[in-house]
Amino acid sequence: MTTPIMSERRVSLIGALLVAIGPVSMALYTPAMTELVRVFDTTESAIKLTLTLYFGGFACAQLIAGPLSDALGRRPITIAFMALYCVASVAATLSPTVEVLMGARFLQGIGASAGIAISRALVRDLFTDDRSSRIMNLIGIILALGPALAPTIGGLMLPVFGWQSIFLLMTVIGFLVIWVALFSMKETVTADPSRLNFKALGRTYKALLSNPQFLSAALVMGGALGALYAQATFLPFILMDEVGLTPAQFGASMLAQSGSFFTASLLVRQLMGRFSADRLVGPGLVFVALGSLGTLTLLLWPPSFLHVMVPVATYSFGIAFVMPAMSTAALAPFGRAAGAAASMLGFIQMGSGLLVGSLGALLGNALLAMATLIPMMGAVACVSFLVYRKIQPRPAAAAPADTRATCGPKVTAPSPVSAPEK
Repeated sequence: MTTPIMSERRVSLIGALLVAIGPVSMALYTPAMTELVRVFDTTESAIKLTLTLYFGGFACAQLIAGPLSDALGRRPITIAFMALYCVASVAATLSPTVEVLMGARFLQGIGASAGIAISRALVRDLFTDDRSSRIMNLIGIILALGPALAPTIGGLMLPVFGWQSIFLLMTVIGFLVIWVALFSMKETVTADPSRLNFKALGRTYKALLSNPQFLSAALVMGGALGALYAQATFLPFILMDEVGLTPAQFGASMLAQSGSFFTASLLVRQLMGRFSADRLVGPGLVFVALGSLGTLTLLLWPPSFLHVMVPVATYSFGIAFVMPAMSTAALAPFGRAAGAAASMLGFIQMGSGLLVGSLGALLGNALLAMATLIPMMGAVACVSFLVYRKIQPRPAAAAPADTRATCGPKVTAPSPVSAPEK
């Protein structure tokens, strides 16, 4: 057995930091959204657009970040994108108008996009099967802490230090990621600039989208995890405008969402010692369905803190059961194009949140959008998992374990992006 160049724990910690940069940048910002309407003397729709543009940059840039890391290496692309993130964070801090803030948030999203694509590619470079699922679970546990604390931190910083302090904190986080990439992260692919072939990349993405296992697993992730990003567009205005919470109270209330996800991730880690990750997806989707039904009742009864957040917490609880197995399943057939596969998975996941958030903005009523669109996302996740189960081959007779399938080589030399593994 060849020992991977980074341990499971190191990959988990680095992966969690890279994944967290996007959600943390979103969660720190949400308590300030109502305040920024007043600061820039603008409309609620304009401030919502700053979040939508962030989602747009985050989702679309992943399609480039992952393949770039396949061709040029994981470390240099991480550093380059995070440098852009830091510059955009400084620009947001100094924004004189809401239009400048919109541009800065869009660039922030582009910079943060490398995190989710490269973290998953790192895991796929070195590990597969249940080892990969364990790492994805541990990433989820660590990841839950950042978004759990970020709204609370943002809500407390806002009245004391002002909205600019939130973007200064994002700048510091960006420099921390760069430091980790320079001194703790090992390169897991051999750079080959000749792989920057956009026609080949197009063929790779076509192969991904025509692969039933990838597409069904990615839609499960898009419907389940994508709902968290869509909810970020609705919840600040529901809880602060409809329910009447202050920014600090709103930040504290988001602990119900992230705390539920964190608790479930710990439980999943224990259960994975007895059951395979695949067997946990079904129970997780039961919680997603229950959370969807609870959210749907917002059409029937007026919102209160518990009426809004209990279904949100239930939905988040289920996501922790879904994420490890579905992330692994989506990337498994494409080890030689892990960056491209992780990018497309992230695009579907974030893109679903962007699409639903934009549809909610068009509706013009955050409560109506939350009550109708989030249950639709839960339904997409459940139906996609039924399709995924249907296309899976029947298990074959047990064969001797191939240890090479669970431990990556010291340095993976990728083949062209256009040639995904069969």
